[in-house]
Amino acid sequence: MGSSTSKVVEVAQAAASEPVAAAGGASGAKPKCKACCACPETKRARDQCMVERGEENCTALIEAHKKCMRDSGFNI
Repeated sequence: MGSSTSKVVEVAQAAASEPVAAAGGASGAKPKCKACCACPETKRARDQCMVERGEENCTALIEAHKKCMRDSGFNI
């Protein structure tokens, strides 16, 4: 679980830190896709962490996914 968990965290952190220029961010622009399809990298990392370690141990990944969703134009 050690190396795969750290790889998941790295992917989620990298995805959350990437700017989302096309979505408009905080400008109030309408999201370009459905919420279920947005931010697949952070969603995958968050979900895997919650299954393996429990929600209470994945707050950084949860927050990274929320940030990605907000940057994509979703009101989270």
